[in-house]
Amino acid sequence: MPKSLLSGGREILIEIVTLGAYAKVSAIDTVTGTEVSVMGPGNATRASLEAAALNKLDYVLKKKAAEES
Repeated sequence: MPKSLLSGGREILIEIVTLGAYAKVSAIDTVTGTEVSVMGPGNATRASLEAAALNKLDYVLKKKAAEES
């Protein structure tokens, strides 16, 4: 599973599975164990699919942090 980093320097695991015309991208924050998934077109670039998943994960982590404070 490839690794990526969020803006805060957190390590993120990325998994992309292409199913016909669609691709499912999962992103997991290694610190909190938070996982998100997004769907995209199967012919999209890897970078755009990863960016969508990282943006969603960043949103979810910020939302959780705001709820906890």
